[in-house]
Amino acid sequence: MQFGVFTVGDVTVDPTTGREPTEHERIKAMVAIALKAEEVGLDVFAAGEHHNPPFVPSSPTTMLGYIAARTERLLLSTATTLITTNDPVKIAEDYAMLQHLSDGRVDLMMGRGNTGPVYPWFGKDIRAGIPLAIENYDLLHRLWREDVVDWKGKYRTPLQSFTSTPRPLDGVPPFVWHGSIRSPEIAEQAAYYGDGFFANHIFWPKEHTQRMVELYRQRYAHYGHGTADQAIVGLGGQVFMRRNSQDAVREFRPYFDNAPVYGHGPSLEEFTRETPLTVGSPQQVIDRTLGFREYVGDYQRQLFLMDHAGLPLKTVLEQLDLLGEEVVPVLRKEFAALRPAHVPDAPTHASMVAAAGGAKDSTVHAVDDVTGKAPEVTR
Repeated sequence: MQFGVFTVGDVTVDPTTGREPTEHERIKAMVAIALKAEEVGLDVFAAGEHHNPPFVPSSPTTMLGYIAARTERLLLSTATTLITTNDPVKIAEDYAMLQHLSDGRVDLMMGRGNTGPVYPWFGKDIRAGIPLAIENYDLLHRLWREDVVDWKGKYRTPLQSFTSTPRPLDGVPPFVWHGSIRSPEIAEQAAYYGDGFFANHIFWPKEHTQRMVELYRQRYAHYGHGTADQAIVGLGGQVFMRRNSQDAVREFRPYFDNAPVYGHGPSLEEFTRETPLTVGSPQQVIDRTLGFREYVGDYQRQLFLMDHAGLPLKTVLEQLDLLGEEVVPVLRKEFAALRPAHVPDAPTHASMVAAAGGAKDSTVHAVDDVTGKAPEVTR
């Protein structure tokens, strides 16, 4: 099972000091968080994609490529790749390039985002959100698996004899998660392709997450990818810890009350009761997280949101120390002991290459316009 953190990259005033970080400071802080994640033994760092204030991560591949150069083991992912407003050709090429640069330490999570105005900014219609997600991913899936693609759809210009470059590393595309908070169509899409399904698991009660994951598992089995309990599931989560739970509640309350998404709404106590948000001691986080398995089954990835709502970098790094030293080691042991042998581990580049029968050179060479043949290549 993989454990990690994800960031939405919000630039938010610290309500306890009145200070707002600059965009530069926030971007550098996200890099520091990723480096700390590797240092404390986490598996994954994931960055969102947003194109509007107060968020700054508009170019995940740029950030993740930079982090790849400064890490050795950390798996780099996205918390959202906007499949609706990005060109599938550009996604195919950008993430294949990142895959090569990181030696396979990359996967990505497809999503539609949470900002309606982004659609017209990129020339799209929000009313076509679900159809765009379906059509665009169909094209992306083919671009990574077919050397030459002929394609025609409704929402972009056709492609004729098109080759996306570079080709996926070792002939194996990055693993894809389909992330959703509320859309059963996305759970269906993930099941159809045999991809992973990532439930945000932050804003909604556990019953909602349970229904979404159950739908995905049932449809995964329906499409013949394995049994329902072998489907690849990821969960989000949100925690704030101090060694003493009362200190955690006292310190986090002003950040919760003024958070850009849920601030000025339900009380902290109501929100922690009705959603998976956990504010307390490391043991409380362990107990709450282990309880997720009771209603989603055995799953493969757990990501925590820890750097939102104006929390200063120093505090976030302290949270990561607690997560890496006291929480994740216990979760690893307990989840591993509970998981049946037939439930797969989280996919990695190495495991996918092995399943494909080994690595292969996927380089596509130019064809001579006169002879119609590729040149002789010696390696």
